[in-house]
Amino acid sequence: MRRVYLLILQFALILSFSSSSPGQSPAGSPVPSDEEIRKILAGRLGTHADHVGIVVGVIEPGGRRIVSHGSFGKGDKRKVDGDTVFEIGSTTKVFTSLLLADMAQHGELALTDLVTRFLPQGVKMPERGGRAITLEDLARHRSGLPRLPSNLDAGANPKNPYASYSVKQLYEFLSGYQLTRDINSEFEYSNLGVGLLGHVLALAAGKDYETLVQTRICRPLGMNSAITLSENMKGRLATGHDGMFEPTLNWDIPTLAGAGALRSTANDMLTFMAAQLGYKDTALAPAIAVTLGTRTPSSPGMEIGLGWLMRPKKGSEIVWHNGGTGGYRAFIGFDPKARIGVVVLTNVSTPGGVDDIGFNLLDPESRLLPHDSPLVRPPSVHTEIKLEPEVLELYVGKYQFVPNVLVTITRQGNQLSAQLSGQGPAEIYPESRTDFFYKAVDAQILFRVDEQGRVKGLVLRQMGRDQFAGRIEGNSENIQEWYGHREKKVDPGLFDKYVGRYQLPANAVFTITREGDRLYAHQTQKLELFAESETVFFLKELEGQIVFETDGTGPAKAMILRQSGRQIRAPRIPD
Repeated sequence: MRRVYLLILQFALILSFSSSSPGQSPAGSPVPSDEEIRKILAGRLGTHADHVGIVVGVIEPGGRRIVSHGSFGKGDKRKVDGDTVFEIGSTTKVFTSLLLADMAQHGELALTDLVTRFLPQGVKMPERGGRAITLEDLARHRSGLPRLPSNLDAGANPKNPYASYSVKQLYEFLSGYQLTRDINSEFEYSNLGVGLLGHVLALAAGKDYETLVQTRICRPLGMNSAITLSENMKGRLATGHDGMFEPTLNWDIPTLAGAGALRSTANDMLTFMAAQLGYKDTALAPAIAVTLGTRTPSSPGMEIGLGWLMRPKKGSEIVWHNGGTGGYRAFIGFDPKARIGVVVLTNVSTPGGVDDIGFNLLDPESRLLPHDSPLVRPPSVHTEIKLEPEVLELYVGKYQFVPNVLVTITRQGNQLSAQLSGQGPAEIYPESRTDFFYKAVDAQILFRVDEQGRVKGLVLRQMGRDQFAGRIEGNSENIQEWYGHREKKVDPGLFDKYVGRYQLPANAVFTITREGDRLYAHQTQKLELFAESETVFFLKELEGQIVFETDGTGPAKAMILRQSGRQIRAPRIPD
């Protein structure tokens, strides 16, 4: 699970392989050496290594290895290692999907079973268009359910936001919710959906979720991962730290446990990787094959199996998932062709996480980050000022990023709060007449005001990104703007120059098509492009731009994909 006020936004037999020598990678291994990995970790932690740490685990044909750097926490100078316990957050989801596949393999249920079959009488599941939600829909994030239930009051305890969410509240939300899109029509990541899946599987098995995971996955594989920690595991639990590198509470997730409640170690997760890669004989093998089998589109350029996400790699692919709680971030991934797996665990919940470390180790050619890139930029320094209530009142209202994703600004006395759709409210504090900041996370809200003093919208600044939301109620008209981009009318005849196929890295191909006066981009899914100039186009569903290189006469020579601060050039593939 991702932390709720990261706003936009988010895995007893020891293998008999011989370990590699310290500082060396096994002969022929594409994964960097221990020494190189340690340099990456030291660069990422910098001066914070005295109270937070990162552990990397690698499994490959030559064996296993653990590389670590940093400490358990402030006042606890023990060095983290392969047996250090971390919260793994949403990485729990692949365990939940494996449970689903295993129960289906044993005939206890079917992937296509309706969720409502397993719920108590009187609990109503939302339906749409004559279609009901299946177990498989939940695992693939295609149920139409939102990321979080609207009756989750994360603001009641923002440092442990799921602790008080009850089964009764879950049932009340499901019974009253109306789906905003057709079931199985598109991918929408949902903590609620997979949390519900774990709850339903537990009901079907007649056991609580933790017991189900322990008896069907962890114990058969020889893993000690758990939700409820033994005294021994408590002694090995690294202290979690928030995005400001301050100690924070561990998360309790009783009702939606299947979405993010597990705690684990790098050694345990390497054992899990061994089962995925076939290094370990296990009765779970048929279920593992099911989780990696049929794929459906997820976010652009990627697919999803049951729980696992897949992104292309030259000559292969990377199967992966990440996770985060209030004080931890996790990444697990593997290349099934090279039979290499990587685990990255840290006890600090920074916005950037550790995903790029994992991807770089699995695909060094991707060059996703320089080795000395810090874990996160130092938090900006903000100084709070006082504003009169009548000034604060100007900003009260609703602002829309994209359809169905709003931020609501409310005022209580001299305090403004911002609440994103599906999340709890978080207080924001003024540092100028129009600029506000969060104390709970390194982010800002910057209100946009015209020359007449009318509030036209706001910008959410977080993780180096600016995302615009136009005001849709209050004392100003709506602004049609998406992530800071505005649509401009251009001659559709220009689109013919852009139609074609473009070569991205890792053998991925982007296809541009025209349908009448509309232009579309295709990779794993079809997305409409909107012009902001004759050569620059943007997406409304998510942040991203496509710029076409053209000399003004013939077809475009290339396209440039801009997303998340990166630019990737894709030459046109000759017809």
